[in-house]
Amino acid sequence: MKNLAGIKPIKKIDMTNILNNKWFKFALTGGIYLLWVIWLGNFWWLIGLAILFDNYISRKVHWAFWKKKNPPEGKQTAVAEWVDAIIFAVVAATFIRLFFIEAYTIPTSSMEKSMMVGDYLFVSKTAYGPKMPNTPISFPFVHNTMPLLGSLPSYSRLIQYPYRRIAGTGKIKNDDVVVFNFPEGDTVSVRLQESSNYYELVRMYGRDQVWGDKRTFGDIIYRPVDKRENYIKRCIAIPGDSIKIVNGQVFVNGKAQKEIPGIQYKYQITTNGSPINDKILDKLEITRPEIDGSDSRYIIALTSGQVKKLADLKFIHSIERYILPADKIDPSLFPNDPGFGWNLDNFGPLWVPKKGVTINLNLVNLPLYKRIITVYEDNDLKIKDNNIYINGIPASTYTFKMDYFWMMGDNRYNSADSRYWGFVPEDHVVGKASFVWLSLDKNKSFLSGIRWKRIFTSVK
Repeated sequence: MKNLAGIKPIKKIDMTNILNNKWFKFALTGGIYLLWVIWLGNFWWLIGLAILFDNYISRKVHWAFWKKKNPPEGKQTAVAEWVDAIIFAVVAATFIRLFFIEAYTIPTSSMEKSMMVGDYLFVSKTAYGPKMPNTPISFPFVHNTMPLLGSLPSYSRLIQYPYRRIAGTGKIKNDDVVVFNFPEGDTVSVRLQESSNYYELVRMYGRDQVWGDKRTFGDIIYRPVDKRENYIKRCIAIPGDSIKIVNGQVFVNGKAQKEIPGIQYKYQITTNGSPINDKILDKLEITRPEIDGSDSRYIIALTSGQVKKLADLKFIHSIERYILPADKIDPSLFPNDPGFGWNLDNFGPLWVPKKGVTINLNLVNLPLYKRIITVYEDNDLKIKDNNIYINGIPASTYTFKMDYFWMMGDNRYNSADSRYWGFVPEDHVVGKASFVWLSLDKNKSFLSGIRWKRIFTSVK
C-alpha cells in the first residue's frame, strides 16, 4: 500500500535499544534508588547516585573488581561468574530481609492451633515499618551465633546504632500476630540458653551462683536488641489499653476479647472407660493428651471447635474447662512480686504504657514498671527511705519514652508470654506474621508430614 502524499510513515519503536540504553538504565535504577533513600530518611546515601552514574555512564571506576574489565571475547571466567552471582544473591536477599519480608519457622507449640510447630512463614517488615539494625556488622543470614561454633557471636558490637524505625504501612492492632525480639533475652546463660531464661535462673539460684558457677551455667553474655531470640505471639493489648484476665477470659478495656478460632484452653475429659485412640486425635488434629489417673480421664489443650467435635462422640462422658482458682497464686508470673496475687487464669488489672503518658509512681505499682524505667529506657532507679529516686531526683511520676505491647500465646497454658516477663517495647518489634508458605509435621515422614491445607494460608 502506498503512503498518502505528505504523510511520513511512523517508525517502529525498538524497545530493545531503549532497554539497553545506558541513560535509560541509569534513570530507572537511579529513580528507584532515590525513592529508597527518601524512604530511609538518611540523605547521606545520596552519594550512591554518583556510584550508579559512574557504573552506567562515565565508567571511570571498575566497581566489580572481581571481574576482568575487558575480558577476551567479552566472556568472564566461570569463577568470576560464580562470585558475581553469589555477591548479587547475598546483597539482594539481605536487602529484602531487612526492608520487606523475612522467613521464620515455628519451633514451639505456644501459638497452636493458630500456628503449628513446623510452620514456615513469611514476616512482613513493611507492615509496621522496617527496624534498622542496632548491630550492622554481622554475618549474613545468621541471627546471633555462628552455626556449628557454639556460642561464638555472629555479630560485632564495634558499631552500634540506637533504635530507629522507618515508615511502614500501618501500626500494630489488637490481635495481630507479631514477631519480636525476646525482651528478657538481653542477658543469656550460654549453657542453658535453650531451656532457661536467665532471669528465672537468677530468681531460682541467686545472681552470685549463676555468675560464679561456670560449670553449670557457662558464660553470662549480653545481646543487643536486634540479636535477641525471636518470639511470635498475639498482641492482646496495645499502648494505652487496660487488660484483665478473669477465670481465663481476657478483657481489654473492659470488653471480652473476641473469639479467635485457634486459641486453646485446657479441658478435663472423662470417657465411659474407653480410651481416646490416636486415630481420633490425629483426625481432630489434637496434641497428645496428658493422661490423669487412668485411660478414662484426660487433660487436653483444645480449641472451641475441637471441643464440639469431641462432645459428639458417644463414649465421651463429660468435657469441663480447666480453670485455675483465683486464690492459687503463681509467684513465677510477672512482676514476680508477692504483692500481686495472680495466676494464668486470673491476672491484672494492668495498664499498658503509652509513649508520652505520665503516671503516678509509687512503691505499690513500681514493680510493674521498674524494668521499663531501668532497662528499656535506661534510667538509674533507687529506693531510699521509702522514696523513689530516678537519676538521683525524687520521683512521684514517670513519663514513658516508648510504646509498649502485651503479647500472649494462643496455647494459653503452654506459652511463655507477657504473663511471665511483662511488656514488649516498641524497639523489640520485628514485624507482622503474614502467611505460611510451608508446614511440616516433624513426627511424620516428609511427604505424609506435609500439611497441604496450611500451605499459602494467611496468618489470622
